[in-house]
Amino acid sequence: MAVSREKKQELVECYEQGMAKAPHVFLVGFEGLSVPEATELRDQVRQIGGRYVVVKNRLAKKAIKGTPLESLEAEFQGTTAAAFGAEDAVGIAKAVTEFAKKVKAIKLKAGLLDGRQVSAREIEEIAALPSREELIAKLLFVMQSPVSGLVRTLGELQRQFVVVLDQVRQEKEKGAVG
Repeated sequence: MAVSREKKQELVECYEQGMAKAPHVFLVGFEGLSVPEATELRDQVRQIGGRYVVVKNRLAKKAIKGTPLESLEAEFQGTTAAAFGAEDAVGIAKAVTEFAKKVKAIKLKAGLLDGRQVSAREIEEIAALPSREELIAKLLFVMQSPVSGLVRTLGELQRQFVVVLDQVRQEKEKGAVG
């Protein structure tokens, strides 16, 4: 089915506003991917706050001119989709990589991480990193640890002080009795 000039212009604008401006973009090939599988991957990426779109290569190449994504122009061949977002690059990389392990039709091509080109192997390495939530939890634990230790130490000092006072009381009682 032929796409009208207006529809093509809409697609170029959509690519320019979304994918071309996103700081994190991961390109995948999806030859042989079924519609339910594509929907599942799209939902997984959406849950993380990203987007997954199937791109028309010729129109995508027009949209990425003059952007950091232009360095990946050679990857826009064959069946191409882009998973992208502004927030959680690790989460998007995890979603795409895990899905590629389950569904062999997905092939990682390359990506862009904060304006830097990354290979398919590097996307897998990014996916192996802890998620944003895990890093925040670890940071909070590390920040809380010294405070917890201080509270325990201060509590122990109070307990020891009470024990010493009790021993002094017991000694005074023995002295007064004897």
